[in-house]
Amino acid sequence: MAAEEDLPLRKPKRLERLVLDTLGIDELRDYIGELREEIARVEADIARKQSHRSAADAFFKRP
Repeated sequence: MAAEEDLPLRKPKRLERLVLDTLGIDELRDYIGELREEIARVEADIARKQSHRSAADAFFKRP
């Protein structure tokens, strides 16, 4: 049996998985809307960070 250190690291889950069986159609659509809003928020943050990184890269670039 492999030692615990030999196992690949698993990424931590950031969102809890909902039990979808208990939700109605409207609730599922609301949930999708919430997920899309979160995706848009994360993508905006990625774009902001990429912009900062590009500016820093341009500033520290050697001639």
